[in-house]
Amino acid sequence: MKIIGFVLTLLVLAVAISQMTLQAAENIKPNVLFIAIDDLRTELGCYEKKHIRSPNIDRLATQGILFEHAYCMVSVCGASRSCLLSGIRPKYNRFVDAGASVSTDTPNAIPLNTHFKNHGYTTINNGKVFHARTDHNDGWSEPAWRPSGSEYALPESLEALEKDREYKTSIAKDKKKIVAIGPAWESADVPDNFYQDGKTLEKSLTDLRNLAKSDKPFFLAVGFLKPHPPFVAPKKYWNLYKKEDIKLPENLRYVPKDCPAEAVHDYKGFKSRPGFPKNDPIDDETAKTLIHAYYACVSYTDALVGSLLDELEKSGIADNTIVVLWGDHGWHLGEHTQWSKHSVFENPMKAPLIIRLPGQKEAKRFSLPVEFIDIYPTLNELAGLSEPQKNQLQGKSLVPLIEGKIVPKILYAAGRYGTGDTIFDGRFRYSEFRDKKGGGKLVSRMLYDHHVDQRENVNIVDKPENKEVVERLSSELHRTIALP
Repeated sequence: MKIIGFVLTLLVLAVAISQMTLQAAENIKPNVLFIAIDDLRTELGCYEKKHIRSPNIDRLATQGILFEHAYCMVSVCGASRSCLLSGIRPKYNRFVDAGASVSTDTPNAIPLNTHFKNHGYTTINNGKVFHARTDHNDGWSEPAWRPSGSEYALPESLEALEKDREYKTSIAKDKKKIVAIGPAWESADVPDNFYQDGKTLEKSLTDLRNLAKSDKPFFLAVGFLKPHPPFVAPKKYWNLYKKEDIKLPENLRYVPKDCPAEAVHDYKGFKSRPGFPKNDPIDDETAKTLIHAYYACVSYTDALVGSLLDELEKSGIADNTIVVLWGDHGWHLGEHTQWSKHSVFENPMKAPLIIRLPGQKEAKRFSLPVEFIDIYPTLNELAGLSEPQKNQLQGKSLVPLIEGKIVPKILYAAGRYGTGDTIFDGRFRYSEFRDKKGGGKLVSRMLYDHHVDQRENVNIVDKPENKEVVERLSSELHRTIALP
């Protein structure tokens, strides 16, 4: 009898331990590897652009969830990142330009990094995540880190940079505000870690190895600068492409038919760079060089992403890590005469978004429009965290969509730049322009049907047959703009 009692006791203990183990496993929070890439278009292999060498981002897409139509909230760095990291929409007086920050524009908001830190995560920022390095720095477990060193490797590039500095110093009234700029592109025979993004990778690889040894979950944010101008990348990535194979956009020399003047912006960032042709429009040779340089930067960053993903696998924690890769906005590569991100056309509003879930077995693709303010609530739900605070998050969690629990017939993605507000429903892109940034009188509108005009070459907003479409999209756009 004593033996039977002893055996029964052991069985009870075994069941209790098993239950405790299962409960502990259920309480394990997933890690998050959060990869931000500056000025990245959806011109990637996984977005059906087979001329681009992006094997590592493509690999992530074959293991994760690719959103074919993901849109930023504002087509400029600081504002776009602030919206994404706060989960809050832009307004006429909030998240307006490149200098926008969460701490300044929405001081009471709890940003994504702080929210994860408040739930026991080790949070680390390497490279450019917030536009301003000091934005909510208390939300990181250690001070936000950015690489040092020159943007350029070639002597002639450095000489041009110094000449620009000397000239601006000679005419500047405020010497503290001088920002010297160098050539628009560079191809140098240097290793990946010569440029700043390579240094960001090295720091991130070290952090991954250390974080893998910790019992605490982590939120590791890695921000790569390229392909943001200047388009500088090691020569081996330039060698992946031949200039003679590069195709110029067919709408390189013209703006859309019946396009309002408010929709088109000057590309001063390139025109002011040393050695850049001053003629407008630029010649075909320069256009091809710029596109070649952009492609090289994309492939360079892709290689860095690959090293990061490889280290995650080696560390043995990939199966408990959510990977999110996003570009802060897109970019014009000459379309409609534009060489920048500053507009409400499709090219700058649309950017890559790929999410890989822990233990995901098959790839998924979604064609419905989603917004970058959806990323915060999605990660919040995936990690099993509570809401940061009541009514802060204005996006929607994408988890029900991913799991097939909700399959809406239509979703909208709304955003803005300057005096323009825009909305996309998966087929039509509709935009309105006001006479001033703070709202005001409606001065012009645009409508493009992507089923027949994906390149947005003909504005059809005034065609009578589109009246109901315009009214529907305008109503939805105004509803979105009116949100607090």
